[in-house]
Amino acid sequence: MKKQIPNSITLLNLFCGCIAVIFAVNGNLEFAAFFVILGIGFDFFDGFAARILNAQSDLGLQLDSLADMVTSGVVPGIVMYQLLSQVFGKPFYVTPGSWETNQILMSFDWSYVSLLGLLITLASAYRLAKFNIDTRQTSSFIGLPTPANTLLIISLPLILKFQHEAFVSELILNKWFLIGTTLVSCYLLNAEIPLFALKFKTWGFKENKIRYIFLLITAILIIVLQFVAIPLIIILYILISLFWRDKNSNGV
Repeated sequence: MKKQIPNSITLLNLFCGCIAVIFAVNGNLEFAAFFVILGIGFDFFDGFAARILNAQSDLGLQLDSLADMVTSGVVPGIVMYQLLSQVFGKPFYVTPGSWETNQILMSFDWSYVSLLGLLITLASAYRLAKFNIDTRQTSSFIGLPTPANTLLIISLPLILKFQHEAFVSELILNKWFLIGTTLVSCYLLNAEIPLFALKFKTWGFKENKIRYIFLLITAILIIVLQFVAIPLIIILYILISLFWRDKNSNGV
């Protein structure tokens, strides 16, 4: 019975992801972000529960990826689509009974660029599939984890909503910034970049020094900068991982 506890937590992640999809499709990106953050919380604790209860299983691994595909794959793609739609307009929709090939081909305009946001969903799916068969990622990650990438994407509408400043809003709603963020996001998800994982096997400081330092800096940044801190934290996460790898490879 205890082996089903982590799986139940994983399903709560999936449930939150489904609700987030509904909100994101309807353009309510703030509520979508809230349920994504809640789902990512469940995603963290399912693994934690599995380790504590010694209940890891192949089923749990597959279920975790399927839940992440919704919460940290589908949702960020839709969020980016919605942000791009604010810049380019929503893509052309074909209504029932009006499917004419010539009409569709001739009606193309820049609004179709909004669909580029869904590349994040495709890149997330590819990353999650690789993760399940990659034996190198048992204690660390190769490429940016999908939850971290999702936090980066959902922070953008949160910044626009709750920390509205002209310069920041103009930057986020700049078409090249959004397209660039989409492409960089897709690259980071599948790049051969080793990144440390926030998995605590013990609570000792020596074994988890990098994790404790990162969490402390994260807390300070969030308190000071609020949602603006999230993109900075993701960048910091990558930089610390690269520095730590170089330091260890040099035997320091």
